[in-house]
Amino acid sequence: MSLPEVHISSLLVQVSPEHLNTTKKLIEDFEEAEIYGVNDVGKIVVVLETQKEGFISDIIEKINNMPGVLGATMVYHQIDSDPDSTSLPPYNKECVSEEQV
Repeated sequence: MSLPEVHISSLLVQVSPEHLNTTKKLIEDFEEAEIYGVNDVGKIVVVLETQKEGFISDIIEKINNMPGVLGATMVYHQIDSDPDSTSLPPYNKECVSEEQV
């Protein structure tokens, strides 16, 4: 019997500035996605939480195919085989500054 897994990954999405608001809304429509940072030049930091690794590549492909998206790149991936574990502190979204985006 396999243990349940949770895949946590982060993406950097580069968007044409004129498509920024539309792209943000489309990304927010994904149940697995949460936007953690945005800047005016079109960079969006997205965090995904999925049950299977294949879902990550599916979402990246869908984001890459959105109008105005120049590219979506995964920059972090973690597999948690014990999703009920509390060994990690809660993520603090304020730790990402505008300068880092």
